[in-house]
Amino acid sequence: MYRRLVGLLVVAIAVAALGVFWWTLTTTDASLTSPPESGFLFEVWPIFFSWQAPPLFAIIASLVIAFAVAFAFIGLEIRDLNLSRRTKVGGIKPLAPWVLMDQTRGVFYGPVTITVLIPAHNEADVIGETLDALMTQDRRPDRVFVIGDNCTDDTVAIAEARGFDVRQSVGNTQKKAGALNQILHELLPYAGPNDTFMIMDADTRLLPGFLRTAHKRFAEDRGLSAIGGLFLGEPGHGVLGQLQRNEYTRYAREINRRRGRVFVLTGTASVFRAPALQALAAERGSRLPGTPGDVYDTAALTEDNEITIALKSLGALMTSPPGCVVETELMPTVGALWRQRLRWQRGALENIGAYGLTSATIRYWSQQVGIAYSVFALWTFFLLIFLQVFASDVWVWYPFWLMMAAIFVVERVTSVWRGGWKARFLAALLIPELLFDTFLDVVFLKGAIDIALNRNAKWGNEIRPAPAPEARS
Repeated sequence: MYRRLVGLLVVAIAVAALGVFWWTLTTTDASLTSPPESGFLFEVWPIFFSWQAPPLFAIIASLVIAFAVAFAFIGLEIRDLNLSRRTKVGGIKPLAPWVLMDQTRGVFYGPVTITVLIPAHNEADVIGETLDALMTQDRRPDRVFVIGDNCTDDTVAIAEARGFDVRQSVGNTQKKAGALNQILHELLPYAGPNDTFMIMDADTRLLPGFLRTAHKRFAEDRGLSAIGGLFLGEPGHGVLGQLQRNEYTRYAREINRRRGRVFVLTGTASVFRAPALQALAAERGSRLPGTPGDVYDTAALTEDNEITIALKSLGALMTSPPGCVVETELMPTVGALWRQRLRWQRGALENIGAYGLTSATIRYWSQQVGIAYSVFALWTFFLLIFLQVFASDVWVWYPFWLMMAAIFVVERVTSVWRGGWKARFLAALLIPELLFDTFLDVVFLKGAIDIALNRNAKWGNEIRPAPAPEARS
């Protein structure tokens, strides 16, 4: 029941917060308002404007609330991180750095190895490029397994033709997580403390230096449990593709500003130390949700988000260093993007519902509440503009809000600066990204409603058809 209500709970908290802010505005003395003034822009175009701004009390209240909430969540997150780094009690945090280092102190378990696992379902059009990019890394993987999962195209044949070890899932009905569990059941019992496993999508291309950076970090830090990649979007797909690339660029910037502190170990490409995966399998069904012995919880729609929360719950140290960057596939159509994001959003809500409110999940709860708040705040903004347009015979300009809009545009442009001139130009236009954000808002509400109504979740990845016979080589 709690899992079903998690979406509505997040929405209710956001609406309550918005209500508090709205109350600060409505309690303002209406006599303080002033009628608009008239003038001429460049001494040519007649305009109406008003110097009216929100009351000082409302501005101060909003800033105080925003900073108080932000510092509270940041403080709790840092506290949990510090406790995980300092604890030496394995029963509480079995993957805490000091616990892992005490277990391996004075023993050399051999050099760090990297085994790559690539689950693939009908990926014939991209698997070749993915494997070629993997093998051009300056630090090559020690082993690569391509897991053919119920493929009906040439995915398996393409991988075998390139000489890779191909394993096919057996009777798997649990998608990517089920396929990975099958091969990890086979490999993990023989893995040592210096063995690592990289899980990567079949439509992901590693940028140069990824494996070298990951290998170096694991070799230098015995307490490190996982490394997540920073992902960028592939070229193409017009405006829709650029909107997604802008989003990914901002995420990479945020992680860099957090000094590599991981928010999600991306499913596009992440590397795990073997003891971390072994600890997950041992804790499933008790401290962690899932089936005992499985690394991945097959009930989770977003296995990458769930495994991140699981590792944090066990005290794991994780990072996303700047040298670990991948290029991933973008959704080419609005329909495909809708299915992908609905799966992501519903999965995120279900994950925090499964784990509850803990020190490891407080950051994720705050993010979901923040998303819900932004949904209603943005729609309230649109509503006010609509009411002004239809309630007044003339358009009134407000310098205060124009200044706020200018600050917002500057932030949007600077946050995608590394994405190039196309990213900056699209961000400067503002309207396309506002529409994109509105689209994501609708996805959020759809996910919350689906959970509350206990609707069956569907796998959101776009399933590629097998190539036509004449297109095959």
